[in-house]
Amino acid sequence: MITKAKLLVLISIITFSLASWSCSNISVFSPEAYKKAVDLKVESLELMSFATSPYAESEENVTYLKTELRKAYEFALGRPNNEISAEQWEVLINEEGNLLGGFLKRWEEEDTLSEMFVTEMQMLVSDAFDTIIGLESGKIDPSELK
Repeated sequence: MITKAKLLVLISIITFSLASWSCSNISVFSPEAYKKAVDLKVESLELMSFATSPYAESEENVTYLKTELRKAYEFALGRPNNEISAEQWEVLINEEGNLLGGFLKRWEEEDTLSEMFVTEMQMLVSDAFDTIIGLESGKIDPSELK
């Protein structure tokens, strides 16, 4: 499953990277979106490290994180010309997918996860966040649009 997940992440990254390079009409850089993505990456990876313990011990933190992730997705979705970033957030938080959303769902369903699985998933989730962060940091700063 992890190999398949890595392949899906790689395909998503390549697809969205190519799409972003081919689009001349992309949103401008948002310091708020960048900071939120970095903060959520750190918080997500930290919370994932607790998945070797029973889910109930972290349920409140998971609920909070899911809310913050949905806020980041909605923020990305609401920005003009920002479809690619919004799609990246959607891939990351999709509970039926193989990234953070799917990880959190699996943790809830299985109660605890193996350390090796958690470590592998942290690498995949980290890469997915790096894609979102890189996409945002590669955007033009509004002050440069003169």
